[in-house]
Amino acid sequence: MEIAIIAHDLKKELMAQFCIAYCGILSKHNLCATALTAKYISEATGLKINKLMSGKQGGEQQVASRVAYNEIDVLLYFRDTRATNINNTVEHELLRMCDLYNIPVATNIATAEVIITALDRGDLDWRELVNPRSEINKK
Repeated sequence: MEIAIIAHDLKKELMAQFCIAYCGILSKHNLCATALTAKYISEATGLKINKLMSGKQGGEQQVASRVAYNEIDVLLYFRDTRATNINNTVEHELLRMCDLYNIPVATNIATAEVIITALDRGDLDWRELVNPRSEINKK
């Protein structure tokens, strides 16, 4: 499966800890993340992660584009929930795209754990029918 990972600045440490806890499961899948998030996770876990642009330089738009081209199966997106970040149109568009293309999304650690354990059990294998182009599905 193709898993995209985004964590806003206040959530990067939490995302790294999450990835440490679920490193065994994540290592079985193809990962991509925005630049600084990818750096945090790879340094903490040793996982191989395809590094995208930073969020401020268009990394979230890159993920949205991959969603539109059906190249993402799961999105882990730990967001900054402070009131000053409420009107983020890029974030809104990314989440809209995930809704449109039926991409499972976790926006906090609780939903991330549910999605990752479901992924490990095979509950998300239906995504292989939807996304036959992913590298993991070619094997």
